[in-house]
Amino acid sequence: MIFYIAKRLLLMIPTLVGVMLITFVITQFVPGGPVDKLIAEIEGHGRGGGEVGTSVSSMYRGSSGLDDQRLKKLKELYGFDRPPVERFLVMMKNYLVFDFGESYYYHRSVANLVISRLPVSMSLGLWSFLIVYGVCIPLGIRKAVRDGSRFDIFSSTIILIGYAIPGFVLGIILIVLFGGGSFWNIFPLRGLVSDNWSDLSITMKLLDYLWHMVLPITASAVGSLAVMTMLTKNSFLEEINKQYVLTARAKGLTEKQVLYNHVFRNAIIPIITGFPGYFLASFFTGSLLIETIFSLNGMGLLAYESVMNRDYPVVLGTLYFFTVIGLISRLLSDLSYVVVDPRISFERVE
Repeated sequence: MIFYIAKRLLLMIPTLVGVMLITFVITQFVPGGPVDKLIAEIEGHGRGGGEVGTSVSSMYRGSSGLDDQRLKKLKELYGFDRPPVERFLVMMKNYLVFDFGESYYYHRSVANLVISRLPVSMSLGLWSFLIVYGVCIPLGIRKAVRDGSRFDIFSSTIILIGYAIPGFVLGIILIVLFGGGSFWNIFPLRGLVSDNWSDLSITMKLLDYLWHMVLPITASAVGSLAVMTMLTKNSFLEEINKQYVLTARAKGLTEKQVLYNHVFRNAIIPIITGFPGYFLASFFTGSLLIETIFSLNGMGLLAYESVMNRDYPVVLGTLYFFTVIGLISRLLSDLSYVVVDPRISFERVE
């Protein structure tokens, strides 16, 4: 097991370098980089939006162009005066100690910028994670036990309808119904908390936070809930029809003993092995459309804005961080097979 983990950790290095190298190369050929964007602002063709751009623009606005000396200074400002290979090696060296540099657009540390956006993504992801796993497992088991019943057919219909509706469409429907769009004005539509949140008591702060989370969490969790519920049901159905279940019943065990002492341990393997990856992803990923619809400044919106603004430190820094998280979650998912099912051994593969 130790050898397997060490080998996987070593394989993460070329994978991580490859992902970063491909992305870095792509950014070199994308038109409209930060230097071009700032030049456009200086010449009066941009829309502004950055402190550095505004200050430089005020100095040179009105000029018909930039001379070579000023252009050279702009490239030095963003570090584009050095060869691409050198910039990539320096970037990876800094990333090893999680130094992601400073955002071109927000003029803040990338690490601080990400930390400021994490509460929104963590709120959406963690609550969705708890709801999905807290509901799908008992619901999927009940559907498998009562396969073909009215309850199974009715719940499957509701689940498939929820799965067929994209999360952002469901979000709009929820706003129209419960956000004061056309019917009931029950839930707020902006932010994680109210403006007077700091003045509320602890109990009221918690209720206010949950009140704001109802609609975005519902919109983001329904799709995953449908997938996990049907996966749980099908996994249990497959195990229930196996020979060892018939043998356990023939020995006189009750249905509850058969289900939870024999079937559960085997059927839960494909569900529980995705637990580590989903759990880690729930903390750091974001949904652009959900965050946009409900006016939440999370990681999804940050990723979109950084790409549109050619904010390369944010794009590459967050990609590096999320790639590391993704590789670790895949390793934990594989190791969870051994924890859930001791019959599995990676040492045999070696």
